[in-house]
Amino acid sequence: MKKIVLILLLCLSIKMMGQSVKYEYIMRYRDVAVVQMEKSGVPASIILGQACLESAYGQSSLTKNAKNHFGIKCHSSWKGEKVYHDDDLDNECFRKYKYDEDSFIDHSDFLRYNNRYASLFDLPPTDYKSWAYGLKKAGYATNPKYAEILIKVIEDNKLYLYDKDVTVAPPSPTMLAKMESEKFIIQLDRKVYTRNEVKYIIVHEGDTYESIADEFKLTRRQLLKYNDLDKKSKIFAGQELYIKPKKARAGVNFPIHIAQENETMHQISQKYAVKLSKLYKYNDMKRGMEPEKDQEIFMRNKMKK
Repeated sequence: MKKIVLILLLCLSIKMMGQSVKYEYIMRYRDVAVVQMEKSGVPASIILGQACLESAYGQSSLTKNAKNHFGIKCHSSWKGEKVYHDDDLDNECFRKYKYDEDSFIDHSDFLRYNNRYASLFDLPPTDYKSWAYGLKKAGYATNPKYAEILIKVIEDNKLYLYDKDVTVAPPSPTMLAKMESEKFIIQLDRKVYTRNEVKYIIVHEGDTYESIADEFKLTRRQLLKYNDLDKKSKIFAGQELYIKPKKARAGVNFPIHIAQENETMHQISQKYAVKLSKLYKYNDMKRGMEPEKDQEIFMRNKMKK
């Protein structure tokens, strides 16, 4: 009887460890997926779901050795580092990245700028099921059940929640030129977007702080204050600028942010529309201090002692 109990406890322990690995992986990369959804239009649920599936929640040798979370192969256009790994064929060439986030960026670009997947961007960014079937139809994977498997991963982990309240931003001028070269038709108008219930815009080529302030009936000082910028801060095309004061805390779905390498507190503040002073306060950090890689940044309240 004791032996049976021990076996059951061992099985339960293994299952709990597996759930912990899944949870930690999703928590680590959910923010990256949301940012890529905003920039590229690929649903965060699809990004996270494919990452979970292709990397075995970060446990695959390709992910550990090459930071390749999506199993993207080299192809003729790849100029970066390479690793070789058995897949459909023996010793196939796969892309190797310096940072994990680079893999997520490359995945979004791979879909966005590839004519094979162009039709997917006519779908609503919250329709993860159509995206999953569209990826399979376009030939992303050879498994005939790929769409169903991907949908199950998304639904089992409730990844569709990360698609909500995310506004897909228009491309920067650089992105626009690249997409036009791929025969995409894009209208780049001045639009107002919302993040964490705070309105923001995308800076266009030729904009100045003064011109934007005048456009939205603000002062230059207000615009800088809303974005935690100083008088010497330079403006650039593609920059996100809040035109209303940021909030004191992040949305309920984002209590903690895992800092990426070289990520600043200001970047995190802008990413979630949270006042920079509040982030320093919640994390017992002095102004000017920056987080270490993988540091937990509390986004809604002070860390517990």
